[in-house]
Amino acid sequence: MARKKTASNILALLLLGVLLVGLAGFGITSFSGGSATIGRVGTSEITAQAYARALNQEMNAISAETGQPIRLADLIAADRDARVRQALIAEAALSSEADAMGLSVGDEEVARQIRAVSAFRGSGGDFDREVYRYQIENAGYDAAEFEAEIRDTTARSLLQQAVVGGVEAPGVVVDAITARETQTRDFTIATLDAEALEADLPEPTEDDLRGYYDDNGEIFERPELRRISYAWITPDMIMDEVQIDEDALRQLYEDRAGDYIQPERRIVERLVFPSEEEAQAARERIDAGEAGFEDLVEARGLSLDDVDLGDVADDDLSDDAAAAVFAEDADEIVGPVESAFGPALFRINAVLSATEVTFEEAEDDLRAELSAEAARRAISAMRESLEDALAGGAEIEDLAAESEMELGTIDYGPDTENGIAGYDDFRAAADAAGEGDFPEILDLSDGGLFALRLDEIVPPAVPPFEEIEDEVEDAWRRDAIRVALDAEANAILADMATLGATFEDRGLPTRRETGISRLEFIPDLPPVLVGRVFELTAPGDAVVVPAPGAALIARLDAVHPGNLNDERVAALRDLVGQTLDQSYAQDLFEGFGQAMEEDVGIELDQAMINAVHANFP
Repeated sequence: MARKKTASNILALLLLGVLLVGLAGFGITSFSGGSATIGRVGTSEITAQAYARALNQEMNAISAETGQPIRLADLIAADRDARVRQALIAEAALSSEADAMGLSVGDEEVARQIRAVSAFRGSGGDFDREVYRYQIENAGYDAAEFEAEIRDTTARSLLQQAVVGGVEAPGVVVDAITARETQTRDFTIATLDAEALEADLPEPTEDDLRGYYDDNGEIFERPELRRISYAWITPDMIMDEVQIDEDALRQLYEDRAGDYIQPERRIVERLVFPSEEEAQAARERIDAGEAGFEDLVEARGLSLDDVDLGDVADDDLSDDAAAAVFAEDADEIVGPVESAFGPALFRINAVLSATEVTFEEAEDDLRAELSAEAARRAISAMRESLEDALAGGAEIEDLAAESEMELGTIDYGPDTENGIAGYDDFRAAADAAGEGDFPEILDLSDGGLFALRLDEIVPPAVPPFEEIEDEVEDAWRRDAIRVALDAEANAILADMATLGATFEDRGLPTRRETGISRLEFIPDLPPVLVGRVFELTAPGDAVVVPAPGAALIARLDAVHPGNLNDERVAALRDLVGQTLDQSYAQDLFEGFGQAMEEDVGIELDQAMINAVHANFP
């Protein structure tokens, strides 16, 4: 499969770049009709106007990528202006070499290239000279300058294709990389956990723990905390104080009667027939044992889902059907009877007895619902007076003293979720609060209200040893187990290498993985394990991989090369080849460009470069 990029493709890309250079300009003024230059490479000049357009294009590209406007000062600070000049120098070097070699194209080819550009076509789809003139003037060109640019661009593309057109990566290299990427491996994993340690860990002394605390203080560091005072009220806080009218409870019960009183129901299936005769014939087949209900359903081209009615009450069925269905027990087939859709057989799958939750049984739930609703209304009614109090200079503490709000303080951090910090509304306000901010009344998702004040930002700190001694001991023990597991696993690895010991000899639990590719992820195993296995060179080699609370020993069992005849592998080989071709071509072309620049010499006019920069707003 050929992997070359044709000269016409390259030329199309270059032409597109030329057209887009100045289409979204920054209002750059002309430099003496394009005669001013910022430099020269051999016989080729770099005009100030071309440099301005290239800077403009680079700024537009960065702005499109980041979504933010960019100034020339930003471009220069990032040294991107130097990159723009280097690209122009490379183009000029190519143009100089093409000129020296006598490479050029005639007017007919220039015209053909211009007519092929879709941006120059009118509403009818054909080349339009007025559209052409408008577009190139908008891009900062006159016709002569643009056509000269097309001629130079085409000549440069011909030279570039001559230099790199025949570059192709060696097949052996492509095959080697493809084989590496498509190789799969089989391996066995043995797990060594804390219970497998041959010796119990010693108990740490206080000196051990203090030393561990001193050496690893960063793991015990508490994050920055925001010390906050707050006042809050929720419906739960005042529900018990709300008086609920008995009549309102009974009215709610009656309104919800359908939830509390359920008539007897049946879970049934209904199979409708076109005529009474067909329904009766089907019933006779069932009675004679010639067919079951499922057989009749299937014979009609239906499934049981199609005939399932779910659970129904008697008023969900026609009078005839209800009388028949509710007269029988489960596992009975009744009918044929007339249904809303014609004569039908019904199969009763279950009987659901009538249920009733009395008012007395439902009263607590009803009271809680009405109390919560009344509490939310009462809290909403408080809002205006609370806001007035804050506007009058009241503090958080005053709100709690003069209303039913409760006062609290909290050291709030990223992991704080207790109490009021369990509300997303509070967390958002706590994260946004600044010292000195004026408190305001805010809503909680359950109908409550709160206000807060940021009292202090507590910087990250390591608590005193005495406060976290248990935490230090737990960390010390985990670390000691990790070190012991690693040592034991490496000892087993040494025995495997020198004594031929096996996982089975040590009685270790194992699991086997087969056909695993280089980039595959295996659930429940450390993400680095597959990569470590692919570092092994021969079957029988093994490696220790740490895991949470365990050490894993992975032994390579087999290596399977990729099948180059497989379509997916062949597609990957083509992609690898194309990537290498481009990389080789790029390296070769860069070397060619550097050699040309050194050969013909580069002259830059820093004063004119500065003048171009000064023209940017």
